[in-house]
Amino acid sequence: MNIPATPLSCFSLTLTDHIAHLVLNQPETLNTMHPTFWRELDEVLTGLHKDGAARVLLISSTGKHFSAGMALDTFAGAVLLDDQSPEGRAAIFDLLTDMQATFTKLETLRIPVIAAIQGGCIGGAVDMVTACCIRYATADAFFCIQEINIGMVADVGTLQRLPKLMPLAVVKELAYTGRRLSAPKALGYGLVNEVFDTPEALLAAALQCATEIAAKPPIAIWGTKQAIHYARDHSVDESLKQMGWLQGAIWSNQQVREAVTAMKSKRAADFAPLRDLQRFRDLG
Repeated sequence: MNIPATPLSCFSLTLTDHIAHLVLNQPETLNTMHPTFWRELDEVLTGLHKDGAARVLLISSTGKHFSAGMALDTFAGAVLLDDQSPEGRAAIFDLLTDMQATFTKLETLRIPVIAAIQGGCIGGAVDMVTACCIRYATADAFFCIQEINIGMVADVGTLQRLPKLMPLAVVKELAYTGRRLSAPKALGYGLVNEVFDTPEALLAAALQCATEIAAKPPIAIWGTKQAIHYARDHSVDESLKQMGWLQGAIWSNQQVREAVTAMKSKRAADFAPLRDLQRFRDLG
């Protein structure tokens, strides 16, 4: 598995049985998101996308909160945004575009992403988990669009993705007030798939789901993820046309035969892994 050359300080990353498990491991700082967090996450996601070993990514956390969001002291120090000139304000666009691109990698990753959320999922953490495919939570978990409480507009994906997941009026209420959304209410609104009593039960269920996904043909999973996201953002007619081209591109008689044979034989199927991706600039 491709992992960053330098050791990770904000995360731990393991690969077992085709399941990549990324753990936020700075509970002493409530797993806040500072520049190192952002850099390491981007490197991990780039490596996982390029490498064909993982078939699903599980993201979990440690400590009291899943993540308290952006590290506020960052904006008082190293990343002080210039709002005093047109040039400085224009540069904010580029900064945000780069940050948005990291979370978008969760959405465009060629494997599904499961988020296991305990405690607070605050501010930037909401941006992060809305880009995941599946969200499980503990009963004490809560979600908060914290940005409005500190004089900001949520700007890294929450306001764009959350309305695709929940009723629009509820999103507006949360975004305008900065109120906390409890896990049971999040379940009712469809933001989370299931709620669990303990972090242990949460992680066990997330790993079980990841195990089931990892047992499926990875090329079909990749195609399914692409089709779902395309359909979310396009008309039914456009999505059906895209589905035709997509199915034609990834169809594999061998994998279908293996899946059916394994099912009839009541054994685990053996599928070819995704091939490692190459970038043009790395060739030659």
